[in-house]
Amino acid sequence: MPVPPKHRSRSKKRRGWAHLAIKKTQLFPCSHCKKMIKPHIVCPFCGYYKGKEAVVHKVKKEKKHHKHS
Repeated sequence: MPVPPKHRSRSKKRRGWAHLAIKKTQLFPCSHCKKMIKPHIVCPFCGYYKGKEAVVHKVKKEKKHHKHS
């Protein structure tokens, strides 16, 4: 019959999980607009990636308010 595993104390168990904590994401300045973004993604503000335009942003047109008389 197999021998049961040794009891792992609470502190040793928690110390084993210490390296699994969520770390803060690093932010880097965008090469085009200089806003802080996550690395290796297209800038959500200007659409540039590695100095080249990757996504073309459409500019929203302002709606004219017409009053019905």
